[in-house]
Amino acid sequence: MKRHFDEEMNKLKTDLLKMATLAETSIYKSIEALNKRDAALAEELIVEDKRIDELELMIEESAIDLLATRQPLASDLRFITTGMKINAELERIGDLSVNIAQRTKELMDKPLLKPLIDIPKLSEVARKMVKGAIDSFVNTNEELAKEVILTDPEADRLRNLIYKELIDDYMCIDGKTAPRAVPLLLVARHLERICDHATYIAEFVIYMIKAENVKHHPEKLQES
Repeated sequence: MKRHFDEEMNKLKTDLLKMATLAETSIYKSIEALNKRDAALAEELIVEDKRIDELELMIEESAIDLLATRQPLASDLRFITTGMKINAELERIGDLSVNIAQRTKELMDKPLLKPLIDIPKLSEVARKMVKGAIDSFVNTNEELAKEVILTDPEADRLRNLIYKELIDDYMCIDGKTAPRAVPLLLVARHLERICDHATYIAEFVIYMIKAENVKHHPEKLQES
């Protein structure tokens, strides 16, 4: 029985890693499609999101089955419930990448308003945060989870920089730029939300490790 339980727990971890890889790849592809003005890549990402949705359902069913049939205790229980929460966050990250791809398709018949500089920077922050959050879960690494949470203000800074430039330097000066600026504003918003979901994952990991809730309490990261 113990061997079967360990195998099922390992499979849950492996499936979550697959989910994370798909989510991280979707972030990369969404920005590549925007950078290269590649409508085919944007559409490919939208279609591939079905894989993330299917995997999310499979992981959820596996986790519920583990809870119902194995009745895990203590750390195993926290691992499974954390895995379920992470699973949901990764699915939302996939959806946000799809949103970026859809904004990219909206821009295909319009000249690009400006060279993309800060949006790719923000996308890289997002990818690193998602990867760091998942690595902290797989390796039960509290310090890595803290790093992810403490990176979130940088994502907010980049989003605000993008907003300020697009609104102050373009839309306020010439309202006709709005159809090209608004999709970029939304891309920045979607990327910042991805960073938020990575932060939530890291917070779940800290709870899994320490049974301590640090959500809305960043001062606890400095104390521990």
